[in-house]
Amino acid sequence: MGAEQPKQYLQLAGVTLLEHSLRALLGCPRIAGIVVALHPQDSHAETLAVLRDARVKTVSGGTERSDSVLAALSHLLSWADPGDWVLVHDAARPCLQSADINRLIDAVIARDTGGILAQPIVDTVKQAAGDALVARTLDRTILWRAQTPQMFRLGQLHQALHQAQTQGLAVTDEASAMELAGYPVQLVAGPAGNLKVTVPADLPLAAWYLQAAAAKATV
Repeated sequence: MGAEQPKQYLQLAGVTLLEHSLRALLGCPRIAGIVVALHPQDSHAETLAVLRDARVKTVSGGTERSDSVLAALSHLLSWADPGDWVLVHDAARPCLQSADINRLIDAVIARDTGGILAQPIVDTVKQAAGDALVARTLDRTILWRAQTPQMFRLGQLHQALHQAQTQGLAVTDEASAMELAGYPVQLVAGPAGNLKVTVPADLPLAAWYLQAAAAKATV
């Protein structure tokens, strides 16, 4: 992002990305609690009132995404049942809506199969070769963009991430670890608005989606 502070603390409409994401999750009655993985030297979190909600706990995260998720899952295992369902969400996806959370939960419970929010790719996708040349055109009808939340059984996800880490396998999301462990993962259609803020141009787009969602809620 080229910002002076971690992107989860950048603001949209006077509220940080992290607060937007947490408010979406806290607004879902089906979610019993939340564990937020923070950098050990995080100096911003203590200023956020939302982190003082009784349903929110914090743990120290790690170097990689999987390290932070493992830390949060390990904390959950100290009091939750391994068979409980857990959702993992990126703090940098501030436009998550309650309808999308419920759609994912409903789909996972209905099939008793872990799943992720994802969006079908509509663009023509090229695979690159050397010197920025096109190697081939991929079949976009079987390609999806993974989003979060991603929802799996607590114990199974913890074991899958730990196993991938032990074997030195790189996983960029929870579904990757579950796939490597041999578990099926279902795709649940998510909206374009559930974007991950990654580059500066994403901020005004995220602000537009939030404004549109707020306007829809007041109709």
